[in-house]
Amino acid sequence: MDFSNMFSQEAIEEAEKAQHHERERAHVPAELPILPLRNTVVYPNTVLPLVVQRPRSVRLVDDAVIADRRVALVGMPNPNIEDPRPGDVYTIGTMALIHRLVRAPDDTLHIIVQGLERVEITEFTQTDPYLRGKVEARPETVEESVEVEALVRHIGALFEKLVGLAPYIPDAVVTNVLNTDDPLQLAYMVATSTRMDVPTRQRILELDSVAEKLRTLVGVLTREVDVLELGKKIQKDAQSGIEQVQREYFLREQLKAIRRELGEEDEQTAEVNELRAKIEAAGMPEEAKKEALRELDRMANLPTAAAEYSVIRTYLTWLVELPWQVVTPDKLDIKEARRVLDEDHYDLEKIKDRIIEYLAVRRLRQERRRRPAKTAFVAAEGTADGNGEHPEGEESVENYLRPEREGAILCFVGPPGVGKTSLGRSIARAMGRKFIRQSLGGVHDEAEIRGHRRTYIGAMPGRIIQAIRRVGSRNPVFMLDEVDKIGSDFRGDPSSALLEVLDPEQNREFRDNYLDVPFDLSQVMFITTANVLDTIPAPLRDRMEILQLSGYTEQEKVAIAEGYLVPRQIRENGLLPEEISFEREALRRIIRDYTREAGVRELERQIGTICRKVAAQVAAELAPDQEGTQPQGTTVITADTVADYLGRPIYFYEVAERTQVPGVATGLAWTPTGGDILFIEATKMRGNKGFILTGQLGEVMRESAQAALSYVRSKARDLGIDEEEFEKVDIHLHIPAGAIPKDGPSAGVAMATALASLMKGVPVNSKLGMTGEITLRGQVLPVGGIKEKVLAAHRAGLEIVCLPKCNEKDLDDIPEDVRNRMTFILVDRVEQVFDAAFGSSEGSIRVKRKKKQQNRVQEPG
Repeated sequence: MDFSNMFSQEAIEEAEKAQHHERERAHVPAELPILPLRNTVVYPNTVLPLVVQRPRSVRLVDDAVIADRRVALVGMPNPNIEDPRPGDVYTIGTMALIHRLVRAPDDTLHIIVQGLERVEITEFTQTDPYLRGKVEARPETVEESVEVEALVRHIGALFEKLVGLAPYIPDAVVTNVLNTDDPLQLAYMVATSTRMDVPTRQRILELDSVAEKLRTLVGVLTREVDVLELGKKIQKDAQSGIEQVQREYFLREQLKAIRRELGEEDEQTAEVNELRAKIEAAGMPEEAKKEALRELDRMANLPTAAAEYSVIRTYLTWLVELPWQVVTPDKLDIKEARRVLDEDHYDLEKIKDRIIEYLAVRRLRQERRRRPAKTAFVAAEGTADGNGEHPEGEESVENYLRPEREGAILCFVGPPGVGKTSLGRSIARAMGRKFIRQSLGGVHDEAEIRGHRRTYIGAMPGRIIQAIRRVGSRNPVFMLDEVDKIGSDFRGDPSSALLEVLDPEQNREFRDNYLDVPFDLSQVMFITTANVLDTIPAPLRDRMEILQLSGYTEQEKVAIAEGYLVPRQIRENGLLPEEISFEREALRRIIRDYTREAGVRELERQIGTICRKVAAQVAAELAPDQEGTQPQGTTVITADTVADYLGRPIYFYEVAERTQVPGVATGLAWTPTGGDILFIEATKMRGNKGFILTGQLGEVMRESAQAALSYVRSKARDLGIDEEEFEKVDIHLHIPAGAIPKDGPSAGVAMATALASLMKGVPVNSKLGMTGEITLRGQVLPVGGIKEKVLAAHRAGLEIVCLPKCNEKDLDDIPEDVRNRMTFILVDRVEQVFDAAFGSSEGSIRVKRKKKQQNRVQEPG
């Protein structure tokens, strides 16, 4: 069946012609069937097509058509309810007459309804099979006033404007609205034709006053007109933008044609020629130049608006801006380099010697290249002629397999605050090279080193190439900070990508993923820094020359504070040198009581705290009109006044107090921040639970403690201990601080000494610290970190250190002033450690002085 005729404009107009006659004879019955409507509201004096789909509603319409065709049409607040009940519909609705009905093949009904009267449902009398209820007429209040007339005219004007913007309103509706003089009918016709939500439609229906209905319509029409005007403006702007692009394209094409006629270059051609000239002048190697020219030819054949055009241009810009042949000349004045290094850093002689050696080698190479060598070479078949020269066009096998190295790859390893990073900048200043630093701490993505492939949107080279481009030289001092803190995840392993960068055999042809051409890094002086070596992968560690930076002694810290830290803090806090001074004993007090570190960062912070407090005092004493350039007197920081600025001491050593009782020995430990002392505490109690270990110990340290106990039990008779005592007591070994994880075998001698002291009932010498691994046979094996451990013992006020005999060579690394103040006992048996811990130093140890070192080395006599 064709429904188009039913809902044609002629059918609606025919229903509207009968509307007046029907309204004259309309009366409201006491009870009507109630038809809930979704997403719409039907007003009186209007004609509207509806589609009825719910089975309950279909039955309602069928029964109404058989009766008098009148139904009550009410809206629904929630259109998603499938089976509406009395509480799911509005109580104010419209009595309507069903004019036409057509049944579709899917049993849905297509009807035309005519609104007759506004009604109110007072009571629901039926819910099944559909809703019925008692209704009462609710006539509207029609005012006759100048305001109503003004509202009618204003709505007419707004509706005309709306019609011009909204093509969905039929012309016949526009004609009927504009020809209507009745304000109520105008309100309902405009509300029916205007787009708005159901709550707003229902509010217009429920208003009694026609003037209020018109005021509400003014607001709705104004907003709708504003929205449509804005949409039209957006559409117009978009259309004009498209037209502008097209216009510019045609103008560019015309400009190209005009330039061709005049024999001039267009913009694209000029850019291509400029890039070509830069490629020729960049000094690229053959492979890179070939790739750059190939990409340039591709770019020349692309339109400038193409996305690939900008990608290629960016790539070529990176290539031409790299310093392919730009080299910073080295300052090869050895004395000047030494002066600069000494001026910037105190001590660090090994590092300074290594840099001086590097400069000396480069200077010799340059000088020897300028003059021919006088050494005669013996000609060998297939290698060189009698003059020691290779045949023309050939390269020696040695140079081919292992090209001459020019850069250096160093790794500074040491605790925080010892000057690793600042040393790199000082090296660059001494060599006259540019300096650049990259921090690798926390880097997880391999692309950070190698870059991204150009196939990715927003691809860029890695950090290495970016830094080289930024510094503008192919031989800078390149510092890779925190190389021991590199991570790895699903994006790759950056430390593996560094293997090529830090390998002198490979980095002369380093390939970044973005560039995909070789770049020579062989002249770069790479310096990496780390706190520990354990976390650096072995292949990467093997490619670097490891230079250890140990912690500073107290004397060195004092010298650094006087020469570097104090002047810098005075300057940074706005003070004058005449306004504050630090006595040497004050600096010692700060080092001992307020810092516990291998470096000097915390020391500088404490000095800065004092300087800030003094600056506050100086500023408070200045008069408002004083410029503050004249000092008001010198504030002298003494050992006694340090606490006035920094408060109570933070750190203190109580070695003597803690070792007064048996069962406590002082061990020496290595930490990432330098060295420290450990108190090994043992106690016993009645019971048979065995051996208890606490202090968050690692597996290796637990095994070392078990070995120490086994050795002490095996030597009980020699130590004067009752062998049956071990069967009667529980032994508890604890190592403070319990919150810090500890591991390693070097505390073996200290644990054995603590256990022997406990069982013998004899306290350990309070001035003695010890380190060394033990075996079940009583041997003392060498350990690492000797310098850090000895410095920690010196800071703690210990005077005697017990070391494995095999570590005697490590005493050379200890500063001379520390060696002269301490006594070292070299042992290879645990019994010798016991002699030093419990015996008389005069009776069991003899002192031997080494002329070379001038330090006291005691060997068991």
